[in-house]
Amino acid sequence: MATLGATLVDVAPGYCAIALVPSPAVAQQHGYVHAGAVSALVDTAGGYAGYTLFPPDTNVLTVEFKINLLAPAQGERLVAEGFVVKPGRTLAITRGEVHAEQGGRRTLVAMLQQTLMVMQNRPERG
Repeated sequence: MATLGATLVDVAPGYCAIALVPSPAVAQQHGYVHAGAVSALVDTAGGYAGYTLFPPDTNVLTVEFKINLLAPAQGERLVAEGFVVKPGRTLAITRGEVHAEQGGRRTLVAMLQQTLMVMQNRPERG
């Protein structure tokens, strides 16, 4: 997330929010935030939302996601939110939303459904 310039906004059990201020570094040819950056943002928010409910000494891995891009990702800030739909011992299901903020208004620009794997005995590598 540091490479994209994203920052953690909030974390609670079953929830995570991450924000990104658009910049040329994450823009596509029309100036909108690239779908890859939007996807990475909401994948991470969903992953950490799920991870908040995982047992101690486990890790998280995304095994599948589907994203719908609903509107151009542009504005003063993008906020990706992840919500746990169904926690599980092996797999967890989350949903995510990305909103673009501009002038006090929020526009839904992307939606995600995600499957996470609870990784046992797999420590993080840097």
